[in-house]
Amino acid sequence: MKATGAERGRFIISSFVFICFLCALASINEVRYDSLLKFGRCALANINMPSKLNASASNTLLAQSSSSDDEIRILFGILTLPDQYQRRHFLRLIYGTQTLVGAKVDVKFVFCNLTKEDQKVLVALEIMRYDDIIILDCQENMNKGKTYTYFSSLPEMFNDTEGPNPPYHYVMKTDDDAYFRLQSLVDSLKPLPREDLYYGYVIPCPSMDPFVHYMSGMGYLISWDIVEWIRESDIPKNHLEGPEDKIFGDWMRDGHRAKNRFNAKWSMYNFPEPPTRCTHELWPDTIAVHLLKNQEKWIRTLKYFNVTDNLKPSKLYHIP
Repeated sequence: MKATGAERGRFIISSFVFICFLCALASINEVRYDSLLKFGRCALANINMPSKLNASASNTLLAQSSSSDDEIRILFGILTLPDQYQRRHFLRLIYGTQTLVGAKVDVKFVFCNLTKEDQKVLVALEIMRYDDIIILDCQENMNKGKTYTYFSSLPEMFNDTEGPNPPYHYVMKTDDDAYFRLQSLVDSLKPLPREDLYYGYVIPCPSMDPFVHYMSGMGYLISWDIVEWIRESDIPKNHLEGPEDKIFGDWMRDGHRAKNRFNAKWSMYNFPEPPTRCTHELWPDTIAVHLLKNQEKWIRTLKYFNVTDNLKPSKLYHIP
């Protein structure tokens, strides 16, 4: 049965209309799909946004808590000997249990080149575990330039364009028989200048004038600009041998440096026994105690300052 021309025309028109309808339906669905997709993306973004905001806030708080323009940065160098393993471990306990506010203090043990095979192994293990040792390029000595090598080596070690400038506001040189209460040290530094500063216990012992002589080798602190001057100036290079603390005072005098000086006496003093003109009874207003030559003196000093008061109670131990 053959279709008439009119029927073929109606069929073509119907097919065309049906195709148009399908196209329109597909377009509507696509719009709906895109809308749903965009809506879903928006919803997911809104769900994730609080976590992003929280992370940003946390990073900001972390940055604020970890660094501050007002925070004092101190390199605390303890001059010692390579073989003094037990003393270093003891001092790590002493300084590692002190909490600080308003300062960052990096405690480093400083000595000259290693000379024994056992040192190369044991000191290397210490560095791997604690990362708190500076080995200077020198032969071990007390009064033949070790202090100069210490200070003059620091700019090359620590000056870094990516870090803070200066890397430290102050650098301390002290001995391994001295006990410092770091928070008391920091508090005493807060009102002081951060340039051209020379801080310590003035010698001779009866003197209170920091401009007359020099600061005792028990522990003296200088600002970073003086550290850089020591590296660059010929004055220290040409005057190395002699009592290291007195020689250092000579450098300051001859170089017309350390216009800002602070005498920390009698917050710094020698252990009370045996009594001398440089000793003082232990008392609360203390920054440093020197000449702790044996364990008995250390224990008496630590007990006086109640260094174990913050020991937390636990079922794991009983300390009367």
